[in-house]
Formats: sequence, C-alpha cells, structure tokens
Amino acid sequence: MTFRMPPEWAPHERTWMAWPGPNPTFTNDEELAEARAAWASVARAVRRFEPVTMVHGPGQADTARELLGPDVELVERELDDAWMRDIGPTFVTDGQGGLAAVDWVFNGWGAQDWARWEHDSKIGRHVADLAGVPVLASTLVNEGGAIHVDGEGTVLLTDTVQLGSGRNPGWSREEVEAEIHARLGTTKAIWLPHGLAGDYGMYGTQGHVDIVAAFARPGTVVVHSQRDPRHPDHARSQLYLDILRAQTDAKGRRLEVVEIPAPTVLKDEEGDWVDYSYINHYLCNDGVVLCAFDDPNDELAAGIFRRLFPERTVTLVDARTIFASGGGIHCITQQQPRT
Repeated sequence: MTFRMPPEWAPHERTWMAWPGPNPTFTNDEELAEARAAWASVARAVRRFEPVTMVHGPGQADTARELLGPDVELVERELDDAWMRDIGPTFVTDGQGGLAAVDWVFNGWGAQDWARWEHDSKIGRHVADLAGVPVLASTLVNEGGAIHVDGEGTVLLTDTVQLGSGRNPGWSREEVEAEIHARLGTTKAIWLPHGLAGDYGMYGTQGHVDIVAAFARPGTVVVHSQRDPRHPDHARSQLYLDILRAQTDAKGRRLEVVEIPAPTVLKDEEGDWVDYSYINHYLCNDGVVLCAFDDPNDELAAGIFRRLFPERTVTLVDARTIFASGGGIHCITQQQPRT
C-alpha cells in the first residue's frame, strides 16, 4: 500500500496542538503565561475553520480550558515542549480512505543542550493512537517543520537539518531522500543549503524550511524575502530565490516563485537579528492563519496571501511571543487530513 502526504491546502479533519508547560523554552512564569496566551490565540483562530485538539500536560487542563474556551478538545499526555509540528506525527493517506501517521525520530532538534525530549519523542505515537490510525515508524531524525510538500511529488528540505550531524550522522543525501520519499510518497527533493540566520541561535531548529519557503499550490512556492541589506538574511533569501527559480518540480514544471517581503523590524529588544517570517503560516479549512508582528508589512503580506488564496479567509495573529520561543504559527500546529 502506497501512502503520501497531502498538501497542507487539502481538506483537514482537525488540527493538533500542544499546550506550553514549564520547561527551558519558557524561562519564568511570566514568559509561560505569555506563551499560553499566544498559543491560545492561534488555537482560537484555527478553531473558526476546523476542530482543534490540544494535548496538555498533567494538571494543566484548567488553565488550558480557561484560555482556550469550550470549543477546543483537550487531551492529557506527558509533554516536554509545545511544538506539535515537530514532535507530532506526519499524517499520510493512501488515496482510498486510509490514514496513517509517520513517526519520525525526534531528538530535540539535533540533541541541543537545552532541549528535553523524553516525552516529546513519544507524542507522535500518542497522537496516532488518539486519531485511531496505524504508525509508520521511520529511523530518520526529522521534524514536521523540516519538510514541505506540494502533494504532487515534490518536497522541500534543508542541508543543515536532515544532513546535520546532530540528527543523522552518517546518512548520505541519497539515503535521506530515499527515506523521505518512502514515507511521504514524494519523488523529487529540492534542497536549500540552510535556514534563516536567527534559526541557529538559542532555541533555533538549525534550519527548518517552513520559515524559508512553502508551497502555495503545485508549481508555486512562497519565499521569505529580506530586502534590507543590513540583515544577514538579505543574502540568504536572495540565494533561496535564485535556487528555487532555477528548479522544476516533480512534474517538470518550472517553479513560480512568489516573494513575501520580510517584516521591517530587524532586531529584537536584546539587539539580536530576528527571523520573523510570514512564510510560517498555517493553512486550515477555508482559512490562512498568518503571523503578524505589529509591522507595516503585516498587511502587505496579508494582501499577497489573499491573492494566492482568494477562497480563504486570511487571519492575522500576533506571533512575536511564539518567535521569541523559537518558532511560529506553523511550528505549533499539525494537520490531520480528511480522508
């Protein structure tokens, strides 16, 4: 039986998320409270369009319910962190009504010193069990934010993730591609050399693709475009644009590349370069949940997404708190496709 990962714009059964709990990502009670409010804002935005199931740690149901409201389903499982895109499974379908869950090996984004993953490494199987679907176990260390598919055979990857020494030492590019294709039903991988500069700092993923580039439909990819030459991502985003414009997809189509201008803010309050990106959006049924940064380019990005998805409602949600913890809206959501 052949399984494939549907594109994110295909119909969803529901969205899975994980509730922030005390851990090294949220260093004090104030940061944890801010994170929970931010996660809840995303969950409520998604819930306008489809069901949401929030996995929370022991003893956290009351706080979650207070912020999420009555319409989000809660389930209790042990958690280390709150990035469901990465700790959860990748759902795949067989085209005949069958659904399964790919369970990648999760090791704290390359076994980073601050990360804990004793419980998160098991969440993929827990979610599969809760969804009532079989598990397809993989030996590849990988996360959901490190892949993006067009649903027609093409997958985006980055060298510093799948080929990084902290994840898959000893694996060749060909071996990684073979495993990715076997699990996702893809036939062509397009590799980018790295991610955005800020993704290599504390709490970074070491190069996830879902903050850099994403398919909007077959043959069309949206790409982060940092136009300010003072930012280290200026050269990086130009490189991504050049690479992707020269690529064809699994069907042989030359990619249409849509530039999404980065927010105008360049540094955070500590003076570090930000990796704020509108690419880290989430497509749900009839909706686009888009990162906002209280930035002049928020509405510019929203306009581009409205043109790309005229049949969907674009909802802006402030993502600055989420980015301060190491990710964005796409990073905290995981779709379960409808079969």
